Amino acid sequence: MTIKLNDLVEKVQSYYPAADVELIRKAYDFSARVHTGQKRLSGEPYLIHPMAVAEIIADLKLDVPSLVAGLLHDTVEDTLTTLDELKAMFGREIALLVDGVTKLSRVNFISREEKQAENFRKMLLAMGKDVRVILIKLADRVHNMRTLDHMPMEKQILTAQETLDIYAPLSHRLGIAWVKSELEDLALKYLHPEVYYQLKRNVAKRKSDREKYIEEVISIISKKLEAEGIDAEVTGRPKHFYGIYQKMESQNLLYDQIYDLVAFRILVDTSRECYEALGIIHAQWRPIPGRFKDYIALPKPNLYQSLHTSVIGPHGERIEIQIRTQEMHRVAEEGIAAHWRYKEGEDFRMSDIQRFAWLRQLLEWQENLQDPQEFLHSLKEDLFATELYVFTPKGDLLNFPKGSTVIDFAYRIHSEVGHHCSGARINGQLVSLKYILRSGDTVEIITTQQQAPSRDWLKWAKTPRAKSKIRNLLKLQQRERSVALGREILEGDLHRHQLDYVTLGREGKIDWLVKELGMKDEESLLAALGYGRITTRHVLAKLVAPEKLDVGAKKAEGSLKSLFRMVTQQKRGLGIRVKSGEDVMVRFALCCHPLPGEHIIGFITRGRGVTVHTVGCPTVMESDPHRKIEVSWEESGQPPRPVKIEVTCVDQPGLLAAISAAITSAEANIARAQIRTFSGQKALNTFEVMIKNSQHLKDVLQNISKVKGVYKAVRARGRTVGRADRDQTRGELH
Repeated sequence: MTIKLNDLVEKVQSYYPAADVELIRKAYDFSARVHTGQKRLSGEPYLIHPMAVAEIIADLKLDVPSLVAGLLHDTVEDTLTTLDELKAMFGREIALLVDGVTKLSRVNFISREEKQAENFRKMLLAMGKDVRVILIKLADRVHNMRTLDHMPMEKQILTAQETLDIYAPLSHRLGIAWVKSELEDLALKYLHPEVYYQLKRNVAKRKSDREKYIEEVISIISKKLEAEGIDAEVTGRPKHFYGIYQKMESQNLLYDQIYDLVAFRILVDTSRECYEALGIIHAQWRPIPGRFKDYIALPKPNLYQSLHTSVIGPHGERIEIQIRTQEMHRVAEEGIAAHWRYKEGEDFRMSDIQRFAWLRQLLEWQENLQDPQEFLHSLKEDLFATELYVFTPKGDLLNFPKGSTVIDFAYRIHSEVGHHCSGARINGQLVSLKYILRSGDTVEIITTQQQAPSRDWLKWAKTPRAKSKIRNLLKLQQRERSVALGREILEGDLHRHQLDYVTLGREGKIDWLVKELGMKDEESLLAALGYGRITTRHVLAKLVAPEKLDVGAKKAEGSLKSLFRMVTQQKRGLGIRVKSGEDVMVRFALCCHPLPGEHIIGFITRGRGVTVHTVGCPTVMESDPHRKIEVSWEESGQPPRPVKIEVTCVDQPGLLAAISAAITSAEANIARAQIRTFSGQKALNTFEVMIKNSQHLKDVLQNISKVKGVYKAVRARGRTVGRADRDQTRGELH
């Protein structure tokens, strides 16, 4: 249905009689002129879209600037109109609203995810200055979803998924119930069309019976409340398609197995009457245990208030009933828009919605997330989070996503409290950092100056704010360690060539080196040395004559050069993730030969990147803890690793062949073998076997142990078979 300008004006005047009608007409004329000749994919004139968006904005009862911005919202993105033109014609306020909803379409992005993330980031920042931006954007999305039929199928699916991931939960967080429900139902239509249309058919079949049932229940409730002197408005409605779909999916039910398909609502005048009505309902029908929720005493973060209960209604049917005041209902339906009051000359800004704490938190943590995928993931996670409520020792109420821990609470208080959090008292009882908060807990954080975040904290934290703060501090600490190590390495090698780091700095040569090596600054140069991304030879080559540089280096050139060559060649195929995020060389320690599945740790080694050890390796125990760095196995793609296996057995003909067959039957290849015999018909066979992971090694050892004549089969640490003694692992971490 096409809305006319006069109809739009009348709708606005119905809730704001003093509306600037001339400004609305001016915006309409301008939009009609600049969009002339443009068509939607349906073939309709493009102007239909901004008019429909303006009508939805009027349904939300927003102010005239919001409605005008709705009429103009695509002028900058889809026409030659500039923001400066809009500012000159309609003022700064309206120009900023239009800018807030305008996509970054003229910027080149590497991927769709990056584009999507940056557009959301821009919208959030604009929303932080003026919340009307997101309300206009939601109106735009509602109309686009209503007319999605005309888009290509691929675009339909992408838009519907984005709507379900971001815009529907965002409208829920803003408390606009009807927008959330409509967006979810429309998203279901395009993501699961077979389910949507089947539900539509099923609902239509039972329409007549359902309407009779609704009338019966409304009549019973109304008479009971009237008899008790409570003036109430009672309504009933079928549940939305998406809600039914969610229940079918989560509980693995068929449509015919779902009984509470109808929800009833009781609207009264006061909070006291809400509780009185609840008592009357529970006296009439048996309540279902565990289904009562009091959101009046404990409102949701989006300010939603209501009593929820489920009862066994007439004919044994389960029914859900919501009880709230008229004012609570207005807030439930309109959400954040219900807290707006038009005041001449005043802006509708974040200061007007201070109680929406989650919105402020969202704006805080998004600034620290630069990776597009991480940003989108965190945004979705935050928007979907189910809330729990806990108390501070002073009795202040704070809300968190379900699954939040002591760490999340600590970082909510302050970053420094989070960094030094060592535990907490929950309801007076000492608990660890991993403790998962429960609604009603009173939380007191315990801090010590010696405490500092570790990588494990990222596993325990739930909220984006906490994760962002931990991640940033760990990166900073790691960088500081790499800078210190880089300077130590460089100063030592400079000294061997009668050069002094401090003197070079005074002479300006360090700054010169930074430019020559293409580094950002001195700290970046030292960090690159510490991480092994460059070697001191790269630096010395700029300061020392080639003939002098090669003196003293030739002795180590053979083994060291070959080592560098080997490390460089293996770097990309080792299957190791360095959690600092730095692009560094990686090598496996030859003292312990780590296998996928084993607990591992990395150490920054002098000029060689990161060396990976098993956690229990003796060399690790003796190493400098300042060089430690977190590493982990990639989920897939690790090539087989050489492992030394020692087999003590009887020295008899054919046994070697039997042991080899046992290894082969475990799907392992033998790279090398060494046989040593002793008196008393004993033998020690040492095999270098290519092993996939720790479980594979267990299988191989088990197969060998089953061979008759084998006393013992164990994994041996140290260098693999056939390596010279000069290669012993002493100095691996230096």
